Formats: sequence, C-alpha cells, structure tokens
Amino acid sequence: MSTTVQKSVPVPVPRAGDRISFAQGLRDSLVVARRNLLRMLRIPEVVVFGIIQPVMFVVLFAYVFGGSINIPGAGTDASAYREFLMGGIFAQTVTFAVAGSSAGIAEDMQKGIIDRFRSLPMARGAVLTGRTFADVVQTAVVLLVLAVVAFLVGWRIHDGVLSALAGFGLLLLFGYAFTWIGALIGLSVRSPEAATSGGLVWLFPLTFISIAFVPSENMPGWLQPVAEWNPFSAIVLAARELFGNLPAGYQAPDAWPMQHPVLASLISSVVVIAVFRTLAVRKYKRAAG
Repeated sequence: MSTTVQKSVPVPVPRAGDRISFAQGLRDSLVVARRNLLRMLRIPEVVVFGIIQPVMFVVLFAYVFGGSINIPGAGTDASAYREFLMGGIFAQTVTFAVAGSSAGIAEDMQKGIIDRFRSLPMARGAVLTGRTFADVVQTAVVLLVLAVVAFLVGWRIHDGVLSALAGFGLLLLFGYAFTWIGALIGLSVRSPEAATSGGLVWLFPLTFISIAFVPSENMPGWLQPVAEWNPFSAIVLAARELFGNLPAGYQAPDAWPMQHPVLASLISSVVVIAVFRTLAVRKYKRAAG
C-alpha cells in the first residue's frame, strides 16, 4: 500500500518595503480605516465635540446676526440669511476636520503605532489613506446631524434630492482634500497639541475672509478680491447653488471662481489632494524610514 506524501508549497509573504499592488494597498487602507473608525466608536466624545461646535455656529449666527446682515437680493431678511448661512457652516465643518486628522496622526507617531505599521507587509501610503478615509466617514456623520439641526432652524433644500446629494458629495470631497493637509501637519510636529493648534490657526482667516458668513460686497474694496478668489468661497457658493439657497435676486461676483463655483471647487479639491497627498506620503516615508 503506497502512501502519497504531498509537499506543502510555501506561500510567498511580502516583506515590509516590497512593492505592493494597488488592490493590496486599497485593502490595507480599508483595514487602517476600520481601525480608526473602531477607535472613534470607543471614544464617542470625539464625534460629539465635533458636532457641538458647528451647531453652536449655526445657532449663534442664525439668531444673533441673522437680522442684521444684508444679503444681495434679499436684504436683511432673517430667514433668507439662515439659508444663505448654511452653505458656509457646512463648508467650515468639513474643513475643520483638518484638526482631527493632524492630531490623530501626531498621536500615532508619538505612541509608536506608526513603528508597528512599519514592520508589517503593507503599503506605506495605506496608513495615511486609511486615516483620511476614516476622517471623511466621521465628517459625513457630523454633516448629517448638522443638516437636521439646520432644518430645525429653517434651512431647506430647494433644487431636489439629487442636487442636494451632489452638494454634500462635493463638500465631502473638499473635506477629504483638506484632511491631507492635516496629515502633513500631523507628520511635521512633535505632539498632538501642536498638531491641533497647527491644524486650526490658518483655518480661521481662510474661512472668515470668504463669503461664508457675509457677502463679499460687505467687505472693504481691497479685501473683496481675496475673498472671491479664496477656494473656500467657491465651495461655499457651490453648496448654496446645489442646495438652492441663493436669493432670487442674487448676483455672484465677477471673479471666475464665483462664476463657476462647482468647477472651481472640483479643481481645487483635486489639486490639494494631488499636492498634499504626495507631500504627506513622502514625509511619512522619511519619518518611518
């Protein structure tokens, strides 16, 4: 009676630093994203505090400044200002996710978690891509809650569900682009505290020197072109157009981004992703090398 012995064939296991396919890199990114989402679920106060701030902005601007700001085509109508306001609040919310991205990556660097990822046979860029994926999911949850609050204070969608979904999709793309700026900041500082400060300090002039809260016509003449060419103004105006929140008599400024806000927002998002993803991955490789 003969016995056939089958020899096991060793399966090649990729080593850290080996070239990894796009599909494997995507799987690695999703694994890292899942890890970060589970961490967010275990620390729900991170999401809660991320919701409280934009809700406070909605209430303060809607009821404190709502009847005193002149909107072209609507005057000082408080209800018109609430609808005009929400495009700016939505855009501000997705961009302020930068602080969470930068602080989270800086914390992982400080605790040595990045060193553990280095020892695994995974794509180098997957750590950052997974983190940014998770941040976008968290931002989407915050936007959903914020939309409910906005509905309660009088905000409405006037151009249909598909146009509104396109508006939210464009906002999330813009927010995703900015998380790569946060990733680069998180890799460039030494502590989560510094990352949080570095992720926010430049956002305040970006968001307030824009048409998010007041029309550019209300600004000094020398400041109007700055606000109109600010990419943040383009995403704000694009959201207002897609949600149907512009007054009937509103006329956009003559600057190209204001005349083509959706296209300008898409271009700026793609450029930011291309530039800052490249810089962040390069910085990560040097930091982990």
